[in-house]
Amino acid sequence: MIKRILITGGAGFIGSNFVRFVLNKTDYSIVILDALTYAGNTENIAEYLTDERCTFIKGRIEDNEIIRRICTEYDIEGIINFAAETHVDRSIMDPTPFVLSNVMGTVSLLNMARELNLRYVQISTDEVYGSLGNDGLFTEYTPIQPTSPYSASKASADHFVMSFVHTYGVNASITRCSNNYGAMQFPEKLIPLMILNAMEDKALPVYGDGLNVRDWIHVDDHNSAVWSVYKSGKKGEVYNIGASSEQNNITVVKMILKALNKSESLIQYVKDRPGHDRRYAIDATKIRTELNWKPEITFDEGLSSTIEWYCNNMEWCNNVRSGEYRNYYEKHYKQ
Repeated sequence: MIKRILITGGAGFIGSNFVRFVLNKTDYSIVILDALTYAGNTENIAEYLTDERCTFIKGRIEDNEIIRRICTEYDIEGIINFAAETHVDRSIMDPTPFVLSNVMGTVSLLNMARELNLRYVQISTDEVYGSLGNDGLFTEYTPIQPTSPYSASKASADHFVMSFVHTYGVNASITRCSNNYGAMQFPEKLIPLMILNAMEDKALPVYGDGLNVRDWIHVDDHNSAVWSVYKSGKKGEVYNIGASSEQNNITVVKMILKALNKSESLIQYVKDRPGHDRRYAIDATKIRTELNWKPEITFDEGLSSTIEWYCNNMEWCNNVRSGEYRNYYEKHYKQ
């Protein structure tokens, strides 16, 4: 019998890397649902579109009818929801799309998981916890205190997931991961933005003093953790995913410049964004001990391979930076 899952947002950064993981390392078949907004790109999954184990469908997760058709026609056993609006700066400019996709879309998927008794994993974020001080780590019991429209929408979705577990008995789990990086990440995010600007000798815009701290994890490590949660995670449980690799932004930027043999004079400090959280850091003890998962890629190794990927894939970079993204960049960073 064919085992098949629905991967929403499977043409985006993390989702497309997860598609690779499932098709290369498991015997599962998949259906990918993606709306192909600015960050979704079929180039990310082009090599798998002719694979008999992979089906791609364009559509939105808020569309109840398309979700129903996919889950029934393809005999889906579970849903892993990567689909989301994710960029904090965009949520500050206009929160509405984040509510539609991250909240209403999640409810649509949960309704189908409830109706058809499907396994469900919600891909969330450590940003729902808010900001840490200089000490301490986010645990699964840290109170949720979102500070941006983006994180508020993800926190709301998480609450809906738990409500469906407790009210309807849906077999759902939540993952909350730290900052991802790796191949095919849309260049509005810190690491790909800095790599591409440095390669072209453009200014590298750094918010505030550049000392905001994030716990960085390679996307491949994140996705192996997600698969562990899908297969072995418990109903109604949250699993934090992190690599214990805290770096402040300016250190990451300088590492990129050094790797590309570029001058630090390219760094340009810009006005900090509103409500910019100072520090995120994950305690991943639960997933390490209960599901026997651990990260395999160090930050030095992962950053080096990521820089190499962008250097070798400029056609992809130029394609995704055309049109809407370029308009956004000019509007957001213009001084």
